[in-house]
Amino acid sequence: MIALLDTNSLKWWLGDPARLSETALKAIVSESNSIVVSAVVPWELAIKTNLGKLRVQTLLANWAAKLTEEGFGELAIDSEHAIRAGLLPMHHRDPFDRMLIAQAQATGWPVISANKVFEFYGVRRIW
Repeated sequence: MIALLDTNSLKWWLGDPARLSETALKAIVSESNSIVVSAVVPWELAIKTNLGKLRVQTLLANWAAKLTEEGFGELAIDSEHAIRAGLLPMHHRDPFDRMLIAQAQATGWPVISANKVFEFYGVRRIW
């Protein structure tokens, strides 16, 4: 299975894995799964770092190496994703979650997330 990792799940995986559910943890560590991180995740982390809400400068400075070290793939944002995200019903206004929703819909991949909002959009959520 291929699954997208949302921002909080990635932060917890890297810094406090006990915050992940048992199901989420099993999905991430399973060698039969491929975990992918959307380009929207470092974008969200960078904005929140710039606003002083997070302190993840080291992670951002070493982003590619960290993804490789963790064995995670990366999903770019393309025009289809952008259009889909912009046209989603307004059940939720967070632009980062909306992009993840659009990407999950476009790829058919589930999202590893504690956030139930993904289910409002028919996206399978692993938690």
